[in-house]
Amino acid sequence: MLDASGAGPMAQGVTAARDWVKVLAKYRQPDTARSLFELSVTIGPFVLFWALAWWAMGISYWLTLAISCVNAAFLLRLFTIQHDCGHGAFFESRTVSDWLGRVLGVLTLTPYDVWRRSHSIHHASAGNLGRRGIGDITTLTVAEYRALPVVRRVLYRLYRNPVVLFGIGPGYIFLLQNRVPLGLTGHMKYWISAMTTNAAILAALGLILYFGGWAPILLIFLPTSLLAATTGVWLFYVQHQFESTHWSEEQDWDLHTAALKGSSYYVLPPVLQWLSANIGIHHVHHLYSRIPFYRLPQVLRDHAELAGMNRMSIRESLRTVQLQLWDEQSGRLLSFAEARQV
Repeated sequence: MLDASGAGPMAQGVTAARDWVKVLAKYRQPDTARSLFELSVTIGPFVLFWALAWWAMGISYWLTLAISCVNAAFLLRLFTIQHDCGHGAFFESRTVSDWLGRVLGVLTLTPYDVWRRSHSIHHASAGNLGRRGIGDITTLTVAEYRALPVVRRVLYRLYRNPVVLFGIGPGYIFLLQNRVPLGLTGHMKYWISAMTTNAAILAALGLILYFGGWAPILLIFLPTSLLAATTGVWLFYVQHQFESTHWSEEQDWDLHTAALKGSSYYVLPPVLQWLSANIGIHHVHHLYSRIPFYRLPQVLRDHAELAGMNRMSIRESLRTVQLQLWDEQSGRLLSFAEARQV
């Protein structure tokens, strides 16, 4: 799993990682017609499935729930489009991208300007042990974990438990945490982003409640939002939390090396790759975040070296939930059990 060895630029180290940026620059240009098409074939079905789910309430609540779960896939895809807007990769105009991102942020329960800032911090510090804490999954080193008092060890174990990470966590993040600009509370801009998004969400929920009561909120809004959030958190997790990922101290950290070595290529079936808007091609995305998501497969077709790096299948990804601590000596992410033997 995740074999990053072999021929090509990667074998040459840090310089090669930087060289990839020059190679990938030619893929950065958005195609307005393609972007509009991708937006329409995502938001169109999303609205349609919402309407079908509402209509199905007159037939069967179970049918409504099933349609809502299917629609979560399109909400996830809308989030990835919002993600591209945040990187300025969806339209040539940054202004148009930003306003589309803000509108989509109401649907995804994510204040766009807050998320864009925290996500840019994630990209600028991924894999840096000295700059953890914003936009990432909290990861301790073996030494740090051993130095903790018992209570904080227990809390970290709870945090890294799959039930918390993928069960409680997504709902907490998107329903509660996103309501305030945590980590950015000292800036009015981010309060405005959070509060205006909250107001728009409340207005939409108010309309739903007025016309349909609590049923569409409980059977459509919540299942669609929570399932999309859970899937999104899982994708973000496996993109950086794998055995041979990359972490280093500030003095040894290199942006491009961390991007290439610390991000996975999550190999998904074509349907799932489409629904997740190619976000699994994450090593390429981190190397050059301005590439529109619909150009990422072309990068892999043109460059076999990148297509062969950091590959992770769905089956292989399931093991990543057992990995919780970074071992600086071996340069691997370990389970608690493995860490005890170090």
